[in-house]
Amino acid sequence: MLDQQTIEIVKATAPVLKEHGVTITKHFYQRMFEQNPEVRHFFNHTNQKRGRQPEALANAVYAAALHIDRLEAIFPAIQPALHKHKSLNIRPEHYPIVGENLLGAIQDVLGEAATPDIIDAWAKAYGVIADVFISLEKQMYDDAPWAGFKPFVIEEIIVDTPEVKRFRLVAKDGGVGTAIPGQYISVQARIAGEDILHHRQYSVIDTTENGYWIAPKAEGLVSNWLHEQTVGTEIPVSAPAGEFILEASDRPLTLIAGGIGITPLFNMAKTALEQGRSVTLLHAVRSMDLRPLGDELDELVEEGLHLITHVDDVSGCMSAMQLEALGVEGHDVYTCGPNAMMETVVRVMPQARYEFFGPSATLASGV
Repeated sequence: MLDQQTIEIVKATAPVLKEHGVTITKHFYQRMFEQNPEVRHFFNHTNQKRGRQPEALANAVYAAALHIDRLEAIFPAIQPALHKHKSLNIRPEHYPIVGENLLGAIQDVLGEAATPDIIDAWAKAYGVIADVFISLEKQMYDDAPWAGFKPFVIEEIIVDTPEVKRFRLVAKDGGVGTAIPGQYISVQARIAGEDILHHRQYSVIDTTENGYWIAPKAEGLVSNWLHEQTVGTEIPVSAPAGEFILEASDRPLTLIAGGIGITPLFNMAKTALEQGRSVTLLHAVRSMDLRPLGDELDELVEEGLHLITHVDDVSGCMSAMQLEALGVEGHDVYTCGPNAMMETVVRVMPQARYEFFGPSATLASGV
């Protein structure tokens, strides 16, 4: 528990954190990678360059400051981070490294404004926040079918489109856990010429008896590397994670996907149909030749899926008017795709659950 003075100081400095948050977090990452290069492999450096990771962290720090006296209020918002930490095997010993560099970044950016009292208050607050993360993540690790990364082998590769391949990954020890529809696994890549390991998350499109199917698009360092691999390649994989999952329900289900955003929704559609639910899937693509999982979706149509394929060679998205015409009152709605598309979906359908491919963020609409 934090004392009242610490709580008041942290809350009072929250506006400063909001104003300078991205500057602080950019400096934090630069500082940490220089001071503690051993943690570099936990981070997506493409997102670092694009500024997405610092922005996501800045939003998280600001939210924690606002709710420091009732951190349970931010539990729903931190679930994606907890699952990502689990998929990367973040452990308690990593939190002091983050804390030391975050406090150092605050002091470096704010200068004399970061008085000893402020730094001391934030140190205490970070300790409490870290303990919350560690406690929640421990439960997730305890419930996982295995800890960290274990070896899988590529047993089969199918060319899906010019941009997408499907990979069947099989555990060398034969033991896997079922991925809840919507969850992902993390792949660990050792890439020639790179001085660190790289990790990326890929949605599980199906669980087999001893492995998983994934369908990465050849986009980015790790996905392009994966597309170059052959059958027999051994790849370390972490246990399924992710909180963007199909919830139990008997309501009609509407799924709205943009391009490769179909991957977490495909397993949802397949499972919901097996459960006897009514399922509508709207898939927006730039062309039919680039439609991921096209044959598999057509097979689901034969099993009762109401499939609407929207082709737009410019944006690959759909308009608010087209979405409104779906009529989803009383439906469960899930969406995944480009942020601009999800903006439109959530504006038209506020009940929609959505997933970012990358760091957790906030849609411009404020949801």
